Amino acid sequence: MKKIIPIADFKLNADVQGFYLCKGKHLRTTRAGELFLDLILQDKTGEIGAKIWDRVSDFADKFKAGDAVAVRGRVESYQDKLQLVIGRINKATQSRYGRYGFKEEDLVPTSSLDPQKLWADIGQVIQKMDNKFLKRLVTDIYRKNKKTIQNIPASISMHYPYRTGFLEHVHSMVQSGEQLAKHYQADVDLLLAGIFLHGIGKVKELSDTLIPRFTDEGNFIGHTILSRDMIREAATGIKGFPDELLMQLEHLVVTHEGVFGGRYTSKAKTKEALLLQFLDHMDTKLNLFDRVLNDDSEDGDWTSRRNYFGTSLYKGKPNKTH
Repeated sequence: MKKIIPIADFKLNADVQGFYLCKGKHLRTTRAGELFLDLILQDKTGEIGAKIWDRVSDFADKFKAGDAVAVRGRVESYQDKLQLVIGRINKATQSRYGRYGFKEEDLVPTSSLDPQKLWADIGQVIQKMDNKFLKRLVTDIYRKNKKTIQNIPASISMHYPYRTGFLEHVHSMVQSGEQLAKHYQADVDLLLAGIFLHGIGKVKELSDTLIPRFTDEGNFIGHTILSRDMIREAATGIKGFPDELLMQLEHLVVTHEGVFGGRYTSKAKTKEALLLQFLDHMDTKLNLFDRVLNDDSEDGDWTSRRNYFGTSLYKGKPNKTH
């Protein structure tokens, strides 16, 4: 197989081949009444529109939206934008294409941090927890859901919306949480357990697929209640788990999104719950801030105003060395 070309490196009139994620697939008809396939392809470097004009009936059943695909085609221009005209396409699997360089993680935006390293760091923190009940609870839930925890984003389109984003979000909050709990004389283990488990319901709320989507449970119930249910279920398997400790942990989970909420049910009633609210809010907003800076294409020291925060953000001037 020839060299795999990432989408960011596509050049006009170039013949390319590689592995991509089919984000969208539509069977359409030309003005002349001929069928064609209209696709959106993606890898971790970008996305591009693609067309299949020939052998449509042969290729239509070989893959579906959401599949990884092996593609050969030619880069053309349409309305001043690059598009890929596909000559050959097939569903890509690890067993069939692994020896040619196919890796699922190359198809989607992914954390720049190593998931195995993040997992190991978090594991060390859990093992140092003094409260044996919280330590066992977090360990049991994380071990049971290890693969999904390492894969899913923290959200579909907001903070950490990429593969391994959930784990990166938790890891980031842990770094700040340990120090703040000690500084404000809060229960360190209880706050850590809240950080580890406040969004654990996302392993059921989001599908563990290349294009994560909300599951039926996610749409009907949401990750907050799913998190509480998972905690309750795991606690029943731990002999002697204190009822009051479980109640306090549940409170952290069900109020974690209420930092600026006015509802009585969202108000923090313990120091640990209040800290968790601010930690989650702070880490979410700072990740969004960094993404605006990284994604902005404006020249100069300021971003466009058209972003999540609704204002120009300062990108800063490069440091000069002498």
